[in-house]
Amino acid sequence: MTERLKILMIDDHPMIIEGYQNTLQFTKKDNQELKIDIANNCDEAIKYIDKAVQETPYDVLFVDISLPPSSDGMMNSGEDLAEYARKVLPKAKIIILTMFNESFRIHNIIKTIDPEGFLIKSDLTSSELASAFQAVLNNPPFYSGTVNSHIRKTITSDIVIDDKNRKILHLLSQGVKTKNLASHLDMSLSAVEKRKKQLREIFEVEDGQDETLLKKARKKGFV
Repeated sequence: MTERLKILMIDDHPMIIEGYQNTLQFTKKDNQELKIDIANNCDEAIKYIDKAVQETPYDVLFVDISLPPSSDGMMNSGEDLAEYARKVLPKAKIIILTMFNESFRIHNIIKTIDPEGFLIKSDLTSSELASAFQAVLNNPPFYSGTVNSHIRKTITSDIVIDDKNRKILHLLSQGVKTKNLASHLDMSLSAVEKRKKQLREIFEVEDGQDETLLKKARKKGFV
């Protein structure tokens, strides 16, 4: 029996999309028929998604995280787009593709989107993409190696860190100064200082240096 699959691929690099497309068409099962739509930015993707809500919903969406914002400023990245797709196309399977491999981003994407597939582009080979596609259809989730090792590190670590603390670590690793953290996090400076003190205790940082804190947090897979 023919399995007709409607797919939307969202990435702002046409060459990359061409590669994904060729891989899927080349490795699909004999009974699978793929109809692939392509969007190169948030605006095109929203148009396709909204149309699919009215007509035939998508079975699978491939979403790149680094996308330029939509023209109305409502969507800032593929992450926002995937969240939107989750709401309006609840049955569609979402495969996230990204260059980001920081622990904080990975954790955040899993928490907000809970994708059926999660692939780090630097891990990606055509056979991994083909396996991911079939696994997501039949037995999700499928996470690539880097994602799995981040998840494992965070699970095996006995350190519990909430989202605000993760964000502090992430911003510090991006070079944001402590005095500017407050505005990024919508918190008072004293609340930020308190959390940093807490983080230094958790990671047993004795010299009070941000660099040491980041080094230890990296080792445990939190940055």
